[in-house]
Amino acid sequence: MPKVHFKNLDKTVEALEGQSILDAALDNDILLTHDCGGNCTCSTCHVVILEGMEHLSPKDESEQDQLEMAEGLTPTSRLSCQARIFGDVALVIPSNGSSQAPASNPAFKIGAPTG
Repeated sequence: MPKVHFKNLDKTVEALEGQSILDAALDNDILLTHDCGGNCTCSTCHVVILEGMEHLSPKDESEQDQLEMAEGLTPTSRLSCQARIFGDVALVIPSNGSSQAPASNPAFKIGAPTG
């Protein structure tokens, strides 16, 4: 089974091959904002891939269009609802997304609404 390492949470989870990053996160009690319900009509589930981009499904035009609205966009940004996992991946959830990050870390806004 592929593994997804959420670096800023120091948590690694197993995912089913072909599963989205969002579903892998939610299945493992990692809260990741997804205002549109994972339908690629917002950018709140934005993640930044650190390693393993080649183990994800290709980015399509609709995902790229939505990503343009994401805060903190990088060349390795993906929408977690659209990126399907086919091998090990390491990523970070930007600080404007929700996560189960330690409350003592001011870099995280746990449960904060995103713009």
